[in-house]
Amino acid sequence: MPDFSNFYEQLDALFSQWVVAPISSVLFFDLAFWSETVALPLVVVWLIVGAAYFTLRFHFVNLRAFGHAISCVLGRYTPPGASGEITHFQALSAALSATVGLGNIAGVAVAVGVGGPGAIFWMLLAGFLGMSSKFAECALGQRYRIVREDGHVSGGAMIYLRRGLEELGLRRLGRVLSVVFAVMCIGGSLGAGNMFQANQSFAQFANVFPAFDNPAGATLFGIVIMVFVGVVIIGGIKRIGEVAGVLVPAMCTLYVLTGLFILASHISELPAAFGVIVHDAFAPSAVAGGAIGALIQGFRRASFSNEAGTGSASIAHAAAATDEPVREGLVALLEPFIDTLIVCLITGLVIVVTGAHQAPDAGSGITMTSWAFESVFPWFRYVLVATAMLFAFSTMISWSYYGEQCWLMLFGARWTLLYKVIFLGFVWAGCIFTADAVVEFGDLMILGMAFPNIIGLVLLSRKLKGDLDDYLARLQSGAIRRVN
Repeated sequence: MPDFSNFYEQLDALFSQWVVAPISSVLFFDLAFWSETVALPLVVVWLIVGAAYFTLRFHFVNLRAFGHAISCVLGRYTPPGASGEITHFQALSAALSATVGLGNIAGVAVAVGVGGPGAIFWMLLAGFLGMSSKFAECALGQRYRIVREDGHVSGGAMIYLRRGLEELGLRRLGRVLSVVFAVMCIGGSLGAGNMFQANQSFAQFANVFPAFDNPAGATLFGIVIMVFVGVVIIGGIKRIGEVAGVLVPAMCTLYVLTGLFILASHISELPAAFGVIVHDAFAPSAVAGGAIGALIQGFRRASFSNEAGTGSASIAHAAAATDEPVREGLVALLEPFIDTLIVCLITGLVIVVTGAHQAPDAGSGITMTSWAFESVFPWFRYVLVATAMLFAFSTMISWSYYGEQCWLMLFGARWTLLYKVIFLGFVWAGCIFTADAVVEFGDLMILGMAFPNIIGLVLLSRKLKGDLDDYLARLQSGAIRRVN
C-alpha cells in the first residue's frame, strides 16, 4: 500500500499550528499555584460556577426529582399522542450515545494520567452538579423548540438562546449568542463528537492488531467507519434514536458488568482506592498543581464526557414526544448520573485498583484502560475493540445530528448534505491525526459551547424556575397522573 506518512505528518502539524493553537490561546491561560504552573481553562471555571448556580437555583432538582425522572423515562407519564418525533427513552439514549463514549474509557484515563486519582473525585462532583445544568438546558430546548415545514422538530441552545432572550427584550444578544453557539457546536461535532472517537477507537484497534498501525491501516479503518456512520446519519433523528436505543443499553451493560466483576475481584482493595482518590483530590503538593491540577482535569474530562452545561444534549431532547418541557429536562438530568457517576466511576476505580495509573507500560488514554481490564481478563482487549468501536459509532451518529441542526440554522436545509459530507471526512481525519491534537481540538470546541449557553441559561433561569415549581406542584396535587 502507498506510504502516506510524510503527508499525514505535515497535515497534522498544520492542523495543530493553525487551528488548535490559536483557539487554545483564547480559552486557556496559565495559573501559577504553589510554585507550579498549570493551564487553567477559563471555561472550566465557567462550568463549575454555572453548575453550582443551577443546583442552588433549582433547589437541588438533581436529588428531589430523581425518582420521578426514572418514571418518566419508563413512559409512565407520557400520554398517547404527545407531540414529538421520538420517545423519552430514545431521546435519553440518543443524548447518552453522544456522551457515553470514549470519554468514559479514554477520557477518565487521561484525567488520572495527568491529574492523578484525585481527578476522579472532581469528576464525580462535576457529574453531580452537572445534572442541574443538564436539566436546565434540555427543559429549555423543549420549551422553545420549533416544528419546521417538513414536520421535523428543531430545538437546542441555538434556538432557545435566540427565541428565549428575544422574549426578555434581548434580541440582539440572543442572536449573537445563538450564532456563536452554533459555530462552536459544529466544531464540537467535528472534533470531540467525531475525530476523538475515531482516533481513540483506531488506537485500540491498532493496539490489538499491530499490522494496521500505519497510515494505510488508519486510512482503511477510517473509510470503513465512514461508511457505517454515513448509512445511519442519512436517516435523521428517528434512525439515530432507533439505533441508539439498541446500542447504548447493550454496550453500557457489557462494559459496566465487566468493570463491576473486576471491582468485585478486588473488593478488599476498594476502601484503599477510595482513600487514595479523596486524599489526592486535596493533596497540595502533587504534580501539576496538586489539588488544582486534579480539579481541573476532573472537571475538564467530566465536562467533555457528560457535556453538562454545553447545551449539546438539548438538541436531541427537543425532539422527544412530550407536551411538558420540564419533564424532558428531568429525564435529561439522568445523563450525567449514568455517564459520570456510574460509567466514569467504574472506569476510574478499575484503573486505580489494578494499579494501571502507576504502571510504566500502561500507556495513556484508552491503552491505560485496556491495560487495567486486561490485568484481570487477558482477552478483554478484543472485547474493548468492539466496545470502543460501538462507543465511537454511537457518539458520532448523535453528534452528526447536533452539528447538522446548527448547520441548518446557519445555512438552511439545502446545504445539510454538504455538512454530512464534511462530517464523514473528519472521521478519516480523526484516524490519521495525532491524539494530542485531536483531544485538544475536541476539548476546545465542546467546552467553548458553554460560554454562550450558560449566559443564556442564567438569564432564562427565572422563567424555568417558575415552570419547574408549577410542574412539581401539579405532580404533587395529582393533576399530573401516571398513564400506565
